[in-house]
Amino acid sequence: MISITIPKPDVTIVQRRQDSGEATIKPICGFIDLHEIPRDKGGIVLFYNREDELLFAGKARKLRQRVKKHLEDNVSPIKDHRNEVNKISIILVDDPMEREIYETYIINTLRAKYNTEKVFY
Repeated sequence: MISITIPKPDVTIVQRRQDSGEATIKPICGFIDLHEIPRDKGGIVLFYNREDELLFAGKARKLRQRVKKHLEDNVSPIKDHRNEVNKISIILVDDPMEREIYETYIINTLRAKYNTEKVFY
């Protein structure tokens, strides 16, 4: 039997308002800390709601670009549910095969609400 442990997130950002002393950053769906997500690293993206339920899990070769696409694009699986997203967690995973395995495992063990592919439960 294979034992898989979901790694702890390397980066987690939440929706927030800017403080008055901060430099102005244009929010994307209420998120202003997207710069904390690595630009050229691969890994797993996890979108959560206010109740900390997993809404969607996905993998990416370039994490920041993928997160922005999910928040802005019209073909994203979460396009109709962006208003539910309150927290985004990032797990850095370099190996493409490991990303695939973790994504499928996370979708099925945490029962991601809006993932329709790779669902085996």
